Amino acid sequence: MINQPVLILNQNYEPLNVCLARRALVLLLRGKAEVVENDSGYITTINNSFRIPSVIRLCYMIRRPYLRKKLTRIEIFYRDDYTCQYCGKKTHHLTLDHVIPKHRGGKHSWENVVSCCAHCNQRKAGFTPEEAGMKLIQTPRYPGHDGFRIPVHCLRENNGWRKFIPELS
Repeated sequence: MINQPVLILNQNYEPLNVCLARRALVLLLRGKAEVVENDSGYITTINNSFRIPSVIRLCYMIRRPYLRKKLTRIEIFYRDDYTCQYCGKKTHHLTLDHVIPKHRGGKHSWENVVSCCAHCNQRKAGFTPEEAGMKLIQTPRYPGHDGFRIPVHCLRENNGWRKFIPELS
């Protein structure tokens, strides 16, 4: 029970982090946070019984710097929602494709790299999409800041968190 995930919200209810129930209880007992939702069960000590929170909110505002995202395979796949940008097939078996091939002067940048299934990547080969007779589903772009990402397994286990996450509500 003490190792259950707990969603931490900023003072303005913006999702900040996920911590373990043990850390959440420490924040609550020290008066640094308040309970927003309780539905995870109880922890019993010799003298007391505590309800384990599933969502807490800090009593003070945390200002955090927004870091620029790095161009990685996982970030590209996440931006494109694990979908091939040519045929629309949704899968976790994807490759990266340079819209304008590197050997033709295309850069390795957010605006030139897309997720692509192996079949479409072979079909496009070293051509541009127009030359290969293929069309992009959406134009590649920098993903922008979307806060932090909650691990998928935590979202599956805690449906009550969805109302606190703007892109899911």
